[in-house]
Amino acid sequence: MNRPHLTVEHITRQFQIDGEPLVALDDINLDIAEGEFVTIVGASGCGKSTLLRLFAGLDVATSGTIRHAGEAVNEPSLDRGIVFQEPRLFPWLTVEKNVSLGLLNSRLPKAQKSELVRDHLELVGLSRFANVYPYQLSGGMAQRAGIARGLVSRPNVLLLDEPFGALDAITKAHLQDELEEIWAKENITMVMVTHDVEEAVYLGDRVVVMSPRPGRIREIIPVRLARPRRRTSSEIASARDRVLKSLHATGENTQSQAKGSKPSDDGGRTERTVALAR
Repeated sequence: MNRPHLTVEHITRQFQIDGEPLVALDDINLDIAEGEFVTIVGASGCGKSTLLRLFAGLDVATSGTIRHAGEAVNEPSLDRGIVFQEPRLFPWLTVEKNVSLGLLNSRLPKAQKSELVRDHLELVGLSRFANVYPYQLSGGMAQRAGIARGLVSRPNVLLLDEPFGALDAITKAHLQDELEEIWAKENITMVMVTHDVEEAVYLGDRVVVMSPRPGRIREIIPVRLARPRRRTSSEIASARDRVLKSLHATGENTQSQAKGSKPSDDGGRTERTVALAR
């Protein structure tokens, strides 16, 4: 693995719900290399999106440290773009204006900002739609605009929170391929949260499997497959089955804990990696 680009050290995030403590993340440790594509999977409520918000600086951990390129992450930065499941485009602004919001806090000259917006609209295939409004876009096109907005500040990390979760299967597959092309072209570090196990193994260099609340890293599974990958390959199927097996085990552990059995999870302190054959 290349040198760590994002480093997570003993991160815990606790909330107060009706006056009672709720631990969303418990002692998370993770290194993500520069240029790596990491996907994160787990049951609803396991803290995947909370972890992504901590990466983005949109939330602050209760304890522990997150570092990006050696600097502590305590607030949002143009160096870390984020794309949400919903494109969150402002309906009264054109596509071009929505994408330009990604440069709102940039000190670049106006002309350079305009050039970056044009370049990134072209990158996601929306050059012809710069002056249309969000209601005139399909779901896939709106998500492309969201990706362009996340990339326009030229971040070296792009964080994606289930960006294709609301799309139909055909559109999703097409955008997955486009995203992989952008990742390769831009040489950017990507971290994606997803419920789709096949998506996780198709796109990821490694798949981080999280256990249910409190969220802990159960397993980190490398996907050592050449790119471009074939969705129907036996290697993809093998990787998918390995992740599903790990997810199923997290469910069994949760049921055992609910019955008073001793937890078998190690709290995320040890990254257990499973190599997948080519």
